[in-house]
Amino acid sequence: MNIAEYIIKKMEELGVNDFFGLPGDYNFNILYAIKNNPNTKWFGCTNGLNAGYAANGYARIKGFGALITPYRGELTAIETIAEGYSECVPVVNIVGLPSTNQLEKYHFDNEAYMNTFSHITAASAFIKKDNAKQEIDRVLSIMVKERKPVYIAIPSDVVKVKINDKYVDYNWTSNKENLNYAAQKIAEKISKAKRPVIIGDVLIKRFDAEIEYKEFVKQSEIPVSNFLEGINIIDMDYEKYIGGYFGNYRNPIAQKYIENSDCVIAVGTLYNNQNLFDYKKAKKINNEIGIYGTYAYVDNKLYDNVKMSELLEAVTELLVPAKIDIDRPNTGYKLKSSELTPLTSDYIFSRIQSYIKENDIVITEIGSSMHGVAQMKLPPNVNLQFQTQWGSIGWATPAAFGACVAKPQSRVILITGDGAQQATAMEIGSMLRYGLKPIVIVINNNGYAVERLYCRDTKENINDIVQMNYSKFARVFDGDVWSTKAVTSEDFDKALKVTQIMNKMCYIEVCTDVLDTPHLTQDIIYSVKDNSESESEPQQETWQMSDEEIEKIILATPGSGFEYETIVHKSLIDNEDNNEVSSNG
Repeated sequence: MNIAEYIIKKMEELGVNDFFGLPGDYNFNILYAIKNNPNTKWFGCTNGLNAGYAANGYARIKGFGALITPYRGELTAIETIAEGYSECVPVVNIVGLPSTNQLEKYHFDNEAYMNTFSHITAASAFIKKDNAKQEIDRVLSIMVKERKPVYIAIPSDVVKVKINDKYVDYNWTSNKENLNYAAQKIAEKISKAKRPVIIGDVLIKRFDAEIEYKEFVKQSEIPVSNFLEGINIIDMDYEKYIGGYFGNYRNPIAQKYIENSDCVIAVGTLYNNQNLFDYKKAKKINNEIGIYGTYAYVDNKLYDNVKMSELLEAVTELLVPAKIDIDRPNTGYKLKSSELTPLTSDYIFSRIQSYIKENDIVITEIGSSMHGVAQMKLPPNVNLQFQTQWGSIGWATPAAFGACVAKPQSRVILITGDGAQQATAMEIGSMLRYGLKPIVIVINNNGYAVERLYCRDTKENINDIVQMNYSKFARVFDGDVWSTKAVTSEDFDKALKVTQIMNKMCYIEVCTDVLDTPHLTQDIIYSVKDNSESESEPQQETWQMSDEEIEKIILATPGSGFEYETIVHKSLIDNEDNNEVSSNG
C-alpha cells in the first residue's frame, strides 16, 4: 500500500476509525486514504484549533486520536498539541506538505515548523521515500508508549509511494527486573505502613490501567481518594472511598487521611495547582510511592520502563489486605425543590447531578463549571473529563464533538460557560452537520465570572464579553436541534425533562447572576486573594544549585513536560542512597 494508506491503517489498528481536521492543497491524498478505507471516516472542522481539540476529546475516550492539517495549518492547532503533551493525550498530527521539488525549488523551511513542534511532542518525523516505514513506525510506537502527541510531515509526492505493509506491533512490555523489584519494594513499604492511603488520578485512564487499578484498590482494602481529574475512577459508593481531595476547601475527611498518612500511594497523578488543591506533600510524593505510566518511584528510587497496568497487577498479587476502619464522607449535592426563583449554581449543579446517568460522558469546561461538577456524587462508570493542566478556555465544546464521534452510543453532556462557548462555538455547527446529539448546557453569567471575582473591582468591564442569545444561536446552523433558555429553577427543571424524550441535540442556555459561581470556586479565589494581599512586598528567594541537583529535580518531576530519559545520568538512577530528590521541581 502507499504511505498515506499505511498511516491510516496503523491508526485503525490502534482503534482510531475517525479523523479530524481541515482539507488543504497538499493533504488531499491523505484524505482520500481515509475516505477509501471502509473502516475509517473523515470529520471536517471549522478551524485548526477546534479540529485539534476534537481529536483531543476523541483520544480521551478511544485512547488515541488523529488530526490532519494542511501545510502551515498545523500552527492554528499548535495549542491543542501542547495541551495534549501536558495532559498525556496521544494525538498524531499528520501534515500534508508541498512536493519535494517545490520544497527544494522555493526553499520552504519545513524544519522550522517541525522544530517548533519538537518541543511539544514526544516524537516528530519528516517522511522521505527511503525512510517512510521506519519513521512512521518509530513515531507511532513512541506515541503508544508515552501517551503524548506526535508530529508527522509528508510531502504530497511522497504520500503516493508504495511501501512494505508488514505488520508491526507498537505495544511494549515492562523491564521484568525493574517490574519485580518495584513490585516487591511497594508491597514491602505498604505492609509496614500504619496509615496508608491511595490517591488515584487521570493518568490511570490515559495509560489504560483502570481495570488493574480497581482490582489493586479492592484487594488492598486501603482507603482511597483522588485528585480532581481522577474523580469517579473508583465508584463513589465503594466502602473504602473517602471522597475526593480538595485541600482546605472541602471534605476534611480525605484531607485528614491523606495529609496524616505515613505511606501515600500516588497512582497516575498529574501535578498542577488546579488538580492538587495545594497538596503540601506533592513536593515529596516520590519519597513514598509514585506509580506513573512508564515508570515508578519507591523511596525516591526510579524504576524505569515499567508499565503502570503490569506493575499494579504485580503489586496486587503480593499484597495482604489492610484492616483499616474509615470514616465515610457525605458526598454530593442535596437537591432543592424547583421553584420560580432565579437560578443559582447550587441549584444548577445539584439538578445536573440527579440528571447524570450511569455510562454518561461528561465534558466540563475549565473554571467554575469544573468546580461545580467536582462536588457531585456520580453514578458508576460516568466518564468525566476535565482539563486542569493546560486550562485552555473553549476546549470543552470541540472536545465534546470528538467524544460524540468516539462513542456515539453514549450520552455526551457538555457543561460550559458563555465565554468559553464563544471561543469555539462554531463546532456546535459541526456536531449538527454530522447528526450528533449531545446535551449542551451553557451557563450564561454575562462574562468571565471567575476573573471578575479575582479583580479588586468585580464590576470591571475588562471581563465583559459580547452578549449573545445562545439558545437562538444554536438554531442558526442547518441541523436538528432543540434549544431553550432557562431563567428560573423551574425552567431548568423542565428543560432537562424535555431532553429525556428528544432524539436530537439539546441546547440549554442557563442564565445566572454575573457573580454567581459554585462555593468551591469562591473559596479558592478568596483564599488566593487573601494570601496575595497579605504579602505587602513579595520576597524574592535567591539560591544556587549545582547541575547535578537540577538534574535530580527534573528527573523526579512527572508530568513536567521534560523527557527525563534523555537527560538523567545513569549514576543517579543506580544510586540507591539518593534520598534528596524533590518531586515537584
